[in-house]
Amino acid sequence: MKKALIAVFASLLSAWTAAVHAGALVDVTVVNRATGEHVSAWTHQGRLYVAGTPGEKYSVLVTNRTAARVLTVVSVDGVNVITGETATPGQSGYVLEPRGRVDINGWRKNMSEVAAFVFTALPDSYAARTDRPDHVGVIGVAVFREYQPPRPSAALQQPAPFAEPEARRSDAAESANGAGARDSASAPAASGLLRAMPKPEEKLGTGHGEREGSAAQWTKFHRASERPGELISIYYDSRANLLARGIIPPAPRAEPNPFPGFRFAPDPKG
Repeated sequence: MKKALIAVFASLLSAWTAAVHAGALVDVTVVNRATGEHVSAWTHQGRLYVAGTPGEKYSVLVTNRTAARVLTVVSVDGVNVITGETATPGQSGYVLEPRGRVDINGWRKNMSEVAAFVFTALPDSYAARTDRPDHVGVIGVAVFREYQPPRPSAALQQPAPFAEPEARRSDAAESANGAGARDSASAPAASGLLRAMPKPEEKLGTGHGEREGSAAQWTKFHRASERPGELISIYYDSRANLLARGIIPPAPRAEPNPFPGFRFAPDPKG
């Protein structure tokens, strides 16, 4: 059985917030932490883009749309936000309670702190500073449903004569097989998870900002499948770069007026 890691409590926010991306299982929003505003998004060639400003802190707000727990494995710039490993869907993530939310503010450093997400130039990004610059500029969320054991049929609900109590048989199996006894073909292995046209500029990345408080605790989660039920990708760069690439449409240009001071005669004073 895989070692259980930490889990952040999902924040239950009182006010509903409009999500940048509404998925079938979760909503994902990029939030400007200085203003509390949700960063506007543009769709281009089937991809979703948001614009960031160097020096601004941001967070990734994930909201569970379902009535069951889900696991969300979150990556920034191709790096798992919890472990700092090169990201894969099979790694640790945040477990969200039914209809719950988690506001992910940074790279997890321990059970009580994260290093803030901050938009920065690519060379100063956490991925580049750890020699992994190839995937800078994207936020990813892989969503997994929780495994639910099947209900026993009516024929199996009647215990056989002199049958050993279920609790004793279960305890004996775990004692004989050790931690691996909980893994089986019908129930995937438990994974520990976290509960909560201007001139182009240099490409934007996400830096390793100052440490901030963020409480965490251990939990367990059995994935219903080894494949995520949903994958969400949000790409980002500076506004200037997105304009230069044609992703953000330029603002309409006002035509020059040959008589900008023209107006009708005003009333006299007094």
